Amino acid sequence: MSLQDFQVCDHDISDAALGEYLQSSKIAVDTETMGLLPQRDRLCLVQLCNHEGKVTAIRIAKGQTESPNLKQLLEAKNILKIFHFARFDIATLRYHLGIYTQPIFCTKIASKLARTYTNRHGLKDVVQELEQVELDKSAQSSDWGNAVNLTEAQLSYAANDVRYLINVQQKLTDMLKREERWQLAQESFQVLPTIVSLDLLQFKDLFEH
Repeated sequence: MSLQDFQVCDHDISDAALGEYLQSSKIAVDTETMGLLPQRDRLCLVQLCNHEGKVTAIRIAKGQTESPNLKQLLEAKNILKIFHFARFDIATLRYHLGIYTQPIFCTKIASKLARTYTNRHGLKDVVQELEQVELDKSAQSSDWGNAVNLTEAQLSYAANDVRYLINVQQKLTDMLKREERWQLAQESFQVLPTIVSLDLLQFKDLFEH
């Protein structure tokens, strides 16, 4: 993938890009961080993709606490935001940028509800089955904190994490409806913000005996 295939922005998306994304009915979203604990590990990159395949990667500076255009987009109630493992991404976006993302579709939850014939629900496995594309995940565990000097491999990885999500979401939706689990999936997505609130307060065992 050429670096010219998508846009890289610093701190926030441009007004022009915001206007374009606001015309979408759904967008794919992903984040790259320094680790898996929002309270410890900073947010480094946010990736977006719309139906037309427009991919934008937003580099988030160390200590940055807001991205007003991104916040407007991710909180727009008429645009579905599609994540893979939304629980982590929406927690990270809320903790670091004060963004309360809604409405949400999580392809990992959808996969677990629809693809009960397998226990392989990682993004690579889902994309490979539903899109016949093998993702290169070699840059997954790498230093995302050096945002100014991200490699082409890192940027390619980041772009591919959102590039296929809209198609995957539609195919999983069709499967969920066919198997009569669509309502259950929607209810699962709707409780994610509450689960994230509990996660950020470190209530890990609330529902255990």
